Amino acid sequence: HFFIFDTVKIFILLISIIYFITFIQSYFPLEKIRVYLSGKSKIVGHILAGVFGIITPFCSCSAIPLFLGFLQARIPLGVAFTYLVSAPLSDPVVFALLASIFGFKVAILYVVFGVIISIIAGLIIGAMKMEKEVLIEVKPLDNVSYTDDKTLFKHRAKESLIYSFDIFKKIYLYIIIGVGVGAFIHGYIPADFIAKYAGGDVWYAPIIAVLAGIPMYSNELGVLPIIEVLTQKGVLIGTAISFMMAVVALSLPEAMILKRILSVKLIAIFFSIVGF
Repeated sequence: HFFIFDTVKIFILLISIIYFITFIQSYFPLEKIRVYLSGKSKIVGHILAGVFGIITPFCSCSAIPLFLGFLQARIPLGVAFTYLVSAPLSDPVVFALLASIFGFKVAILYVVFGVIISIIAGLIIGAMKMEKEVLIEVKPLDNVSYTDDKTLFKHRAKESLIYSFDIFKKIYLYIIIGVGVGAFIHGYIPADFIAKYAGGDVWYAPIIAVLAGIPMYSNELGVLPIIEVLTQKGVLIGTAISFMMAVVALSLPEAMILKRILSVKLIAIFFSIVGF
């Protein structure tokens, strides 16, 4: 059920988002937006991307289509990564559930630190100038000036659809493999292992929690019940939240899907920065 649902959801998101952004791009010069976000207001761009991530209810894998859409729109790479980190970390429903379980103070701190982590990660990656590590070629549509002519509208719609399916054909297999691995992991999250080795007030507990959480795959709603159980078993709330962030922000399936879009070098840098 998990495999089928997530695969279909990501396929639909991928095609629809790339199509929408590509079609809109054929009408409006997005270069101005790119210059705005990469110029003096780049901090503002990262903040907006981080906040936008909060209101989009995507997991680490289903956030990839919009991340790819940002790249197609020539949004700065660092800003796109800020969104990729922020999107799976939180949404209004998760905030409400966190508040009901641990109180508003913890919920607010979780969201704030989630945005801060995403902005810092995006700023670092942006400063490293890693654009050459993006494997998917960004192809602009035919340079057709704006007009109400229906023939040109059909042309734009057709070109956008062709381009969307071209991107889809390049990465669909990686999505199937990635979600398949995630579905397997999803059914075997070792909560007892975390409680055993990351419980208690020891300095290395959050490190173990993060390292154990990174390979796993779940969304915030799926991992919240586990976090509640972990705290009941003696795991400190800070360690439990670290585990939750690692599970939802990074995952092995996400890395496998990104492998078709980004180089192994950039994926490793991304995981290292966010994990650290």
